[in-house]
Amino acid sequence: MANEFAKMRHLRVGLIATILVVAVLGLSLIGVVSDPTFDPAAAGAWLSMLAGLSLGIPLVAPLLLAVLASRQVDIEHQGSGWLLQTTAGLAPGIVCRAKFCALGAVVLLATLATSLVSLALGRVLAGISAPPPLGHWAGFTACILVVNLTLLAAHVLLAALVENQLIGLGLAVLGTLLGLFSKNLPEVLAHLTPWGCYALAEAASYRDGELVALPISYPSFVALGVLGGAVFTLVTSRFDRQEA
Repeated sequence: MANEFAKMRHLRVGLIATILVVAVLGLSLIGVVSDPTFDPAAAGAWLSMLAGLSLGIPLVAPLLLAVLASRQVDIEHQGSGWLLQTTAGLAPGIVCRAKFCALGAVVLLATLATSLVSLALGRVLAGISAPPPLGHWAGFTACILVVNLTLLAAHVLLAALVENQLIGLGLAVLGTLLGLFSKNLPEVLAHLTPWGCYALAEAASYRDGELVALPISYPSFVALGVLGGAVFTLVTSRFDRQEA
């Protein structure tokens, strides 16, 4: 873990995470500022912020998560790091788990920062005076965190398996499109990919011309987290039994 955090200083991981937060916040505020019907005193004013986050995160997060994983793993391909660390007693699976834990801490902080700063901006910049729906907001944040960490784990595995990091980035672009299109698909189809789960986490949207809060299927995200963790553990355990 200490080695992975040390590598981050040279890979501009902090900058990428900051771009993630700023880009999502910018997209969430654009919808509020550009909406002529927005009323900061209305009881549902916070739904505009939630709708903006529900749109901004699937647009920005998949590609930047792929970039984070790619940069953190590609350094091992370029510098024969897998062989060097195996010689030191660290199998590839252990290294991948360390990379995920280190990057996961960054993604956790970025996701929480996005959620909390959005609350602050809604109050300060947008002037929303109504009390925020903290329960729904916290649930949305937790579900987004599960999807972000699942995608991060998938990209760490892909980056470790394939030296050409453009493949992971291309998959992230495709995933962004899947995440956006899944908003218009039945929930059963949205469950088929982790990017589609962004649509399942949508906290607010327009229905019949009216902005409303949307229910979130929390069991789906519990299942996603358990399945993603099990697959990541299984694959990295197989890495431990392979030669670098």
